Amino acid sequence: MPLPKRRHSPSRRDKRRTHDNLPVPAVCYCSHCHAPTMPHNACSKCGYYGGRQVDHTIKTKDKEK
Repeated sequence: MPLPKRRHSPSRRDKRRTHDNLPVPAVCYCSHCHAPTMPHNACSKCGYYGGRQVDHTIKTKDKEK
């Protein structure tokens, strides 16, 4: 098994590791209830997307009363 003849400097090591990080997930806020949601997805709290309700299966506190 071949071994390196010389030790790599910290800058060369860090250049190789630049792509090893995890990306920060994008977060949008619902225009109806202001809960954090993933972009291009209906809100999991109220079921609204694009200013109108698209998911009728989500039960909110207002509907239960």
